[in-house]
Amino acid sequence: QVQLVESGGGLVQAGGSLRLSCAASRGTFSNYAMGWFRQAPGKEREFVAHISWSSGSTSYADSVKGRFTISRDKGKNTVYLQMNSLKAEDTAVYYCAADTLGYGRRWLESSYAYWGQGTQVTVSS
Repeated sequence: QVQLVESGGGLVQAGGSLRLSCAASRGTFSNYAMGWFRQAPGKEREFVAHISWSSGSTSYADSVKGRFTISRDKGKNTVYLQMNSLKAEDTAVYYCAADTLGYGRRWLESSYAYWGQGTQVTVSS
């Protein structure tokens, strides 16, 4: 079974930066796109960013546009999230996910078949 593993989370001050990574650790799958979601304590999981595996086209939630950048390395089967100008409201567990079909909407959790276990990002204010 395919497994996704996130890394790179941690504690930073407001205005700082972090770079998250997500790599497929086992198995093979047909990857149409990858996405990042996040979930803060007591809140619902929300869409952050999306990237097409073949074309590299990207999309972002309005809340992170201009501050976050999603990218991928096809050779390493890895997707990244560069997070700059971090704010306290960015504090959450960040999850990567794989869309194997390309059928659903980019911002919906139900569009993604595989999920990582998450990595904690804490931004102090």
